[in-house]
Amino acid sequence: MTFGVEKLERLGFSPQVPMIYSLKLETALLVVGCALVFGHSAALFFGAALQKQLRAFPRSVSAGVALFVAASAWFAGLVAFTDLGEFSSMRTKFLVFTVLAAVLMLRFVLEFLAVRALGMLLLLVAEPLLEAAWMRPESGRLWLVGLVYGWIVAGLFFIGTPYVLRDGIGWLTASAARWNAASCAGIAYGLFLLAARVGL
Repeated sequence: MTFGVEKLERLGFSPQVPMIYSLKLETALLVVGCALVFGHSAALFFGAALQKQLRAFPRSVSAGVALFVAASAWFAGLVAFTDLGEFSSMRTKFLVFTVLAAVLMLRFVLEFLAVRALGMLLLLVAEPLLEAAWMRPESGRLWLVGLVYGWIVAGLFFIGTPYVLRDGIGWLTASAARWNAASCAGIAYGLFLLAARVGL
């Protein structure tokens, strides 16, 4: 059963919640769908080269630093510009703590930093995508929402137990059949998202 805005209002709930981003569902489906199709197509046709880079990714310091700086800058931007409500008076302290924590991470937690930073980015990316699907009645949004919640779970594991990505990459790249199956599955899911975009 789908609850629209009017139904929620009749039940006494207010669907009006402050949004951080202004991403539309149509744009989100298009961007994520194209990313999945093109990314997994590259994996399918350039498998050997990408597998080598993928196996080196978990312990790559350069990739870790780049991704972590991007995640830290994104989070710092949220702290600096979003409404913190009753904690707005502590904005400067939060920013100082964010910068300090980022510096300490770069100094002492370089091992598997690429995996941890990827997990952070997955959690950050989830917010605008879920906001885009918020209160939209179309069932096609569920293809995106389901994927995003999968990213959230994966992101938590990447941050807390980063070796799971290393092990997963090792398992995936050990068999050409598994690699090709995963690539085709990614392409198919991307096409589902693009079809959902057309159906809105």
